[in-house]
Amino acid sequence: MIQAVDRAVRVLGVLQGARSVPLSDIAARLGLAPSTVHGIVKTLQANGMVVQEAGSTRYRLGPVVLRLGNAYLGSLELRSRAFAWSAELAKRTGYAVRAGVPLPGEVMIVHHEPRPDGSRQMSEVGLVVPAHATALGKAVLAFAPGADPGELRSMTGETVTDPALLRAELDDVRRDAVAVEQEEAVLGECGLASPVFDAADAVAGAIGVVVPLADWPVADAVRVAVAETARTISRELGASRWPGPSA
Repeated sequence: MIQAVDRAVRVLGVLQGARSVPLSDIAARLGLAPSTVHGIVKTLQANGMVVQEAGSTRYRLGPVVLRLGNAYLGSLELRSRAFAWSAELAKRTGYAVRAGVPLPGEVMIVHHEPRPDGSRQMSEVGLVVPAHATALGKAVLAFAPGADPGELRSMTGETVTDPALLRAELDDVRRDAVAVEQEEAVLGECGLASPVFDAADAVAGAIGVVVPLADWPVADAVRVAVAETARTISRELGASRWPGPSA
């Protein structure tokens, strides 16, 4: 591991979770000397990955990070397939649709299809959420051998933080190929998701629906629609079977 690169990535990780962060706070969170962090930040700033707020020692992510993120999203075949099928899933169920890909202990939303009711909704593309607290994440964890869910931190009072309970849930997902969440990440929000597999029969991500608590539990037809959509996308990605091999 190259230490300088590792530290730069860690600096970006600190900035990821806030609008702006003082240099002293970045140094404290990373356990590094402020002078060391200053040098790293100035290098990132020179390359457009970090921006300094005028008249302060606060920093935030720069425009180059967005450009890299867009390039990454554009390279995801799962996302391109989700574009084709998520609108149909939203129409069938009446709910918003999310597609996500795994990160260590988390899931990143790479596509968001709004509810088809015409209401104003904010795009969730780029949102990163803990895998253990979301249906998308559970669908991935269940079929990713050796996957580490990371710290089972509580997002709401309903978040599963007991490793034994999470393992039992993942066993259910492997059996049914449908994962569920009920107000585990956001109060008032529930969801269903199914895993998507690639040509190597490895789990590439998941697709699912976002369900208001008032509509929970959903009809069996919604579960069927989610599973069928995940199976269709998997076939288009070249998967030989669905669901793929379990952990």
